[in-house]
Amino acid sequence: MEKTVLVADDDRDIVMLITESLKFEQFIAIPAYSGREALSILRENKIDFVVLDIMMPEIDGLEVCRNIRSEYNIPILLLSARNRDMDKIIGLEIGADDYMTKPFSIQELTSRIKAHFRKVDRLYKEWNSLTQDKDMNTQAYSSSLVLNEKTFVASLNNQRLDLSTKEFQILSFLKNHPNNVLTREQIYENVWGDDYGELNTVTVHIKNIRKKLGAKYDFIKTIWGVGYKYVEGNE
Repeated sequence: MEKTVLVADDDRDIVMLITESLKFEQFIAIPAYSGREALSILRENKIDFVVLDIMMPEIDGLEVCRNIRSEYNIPILLLSARNRDMDKIIGLEIGADDYMTKPFSIQELTSRIKAHFRKVDRLYKEWNSLTQDKDMNTQAYSSSLVLNEKTFVASLNNQRLDLSTKEFQILSFLKNHPNNVLTREQIYENVWGDDYGELNTVTVHIKNIRKKLGAKYDFIKTIWGVGYKYVEGNE
């Protein structure tokens, strides 16, 4: 099934470059030239991925990102002409899944989008191969956290968690390898599926996951100098 990507940027040349490249890769690409137009398109179309520029007229990309995340669980990749760490952190904390700085490589951009969909397909296959025994052997402590890898819905004590796509994938990867120490490199490679990104992205996403889980549910342990470990019970 063809995937639809919304490309929102007030620079028409950049939008044309991205949309033509995506069409070459067999995606459906829908252009938008303002934040308001992007939100309107989202309400009228089934969008599978959003490429979103931060600096746009009417409504900037960060505000659009907040609006999207409040209503949809769609992966968002932010574009920005500013290479400031604070901009990246803000973008990731309000719900973006990835971040690229202009000027960027169009090959890298399309590779990241393709890697996302490959990862989603792999998660579906893994879900279909899960056995009933795994569910029966889940410890009572961790059973309060339920991840439906088919629908990308997470719940804690029967209350739905508002996780972004990448947050869900990170938590799923950790939970599927309980008590194993995983490096940031392993997490990034498994979730993003490429070698282009910054490892600090993993750190920010895990910080967001912990905040949403709450201090009572300390599932993710930091192993200083190495990485992270998912713990299914009190240690």
